Amino acid sequence: MRGTTVPDDAVLLTAAEAEALADRAFGVRCAAEDVATALAEGADADELAALSARMVEMARDAERLR
Repeated sequence: MRGTTVPDDAVLLTAAEAEALADRAFGVRCAAEDVATALAEGADADELAALSARMVEMARDAERLR
């Protein structure tokens, strides 16, 4: 992107890509809130394990750029 004010190492996303990334980040936050709620409500280890596994899966998906 020489000759512009955009840094050479900038990552450019389309509006759709940015929206998809924001959606995935929102999903991870919701999953984390589910874990926190389950902990506060005294969920058993099996439920917490399932919620945690889902949160990790969502976080991995959120890391990628489309």
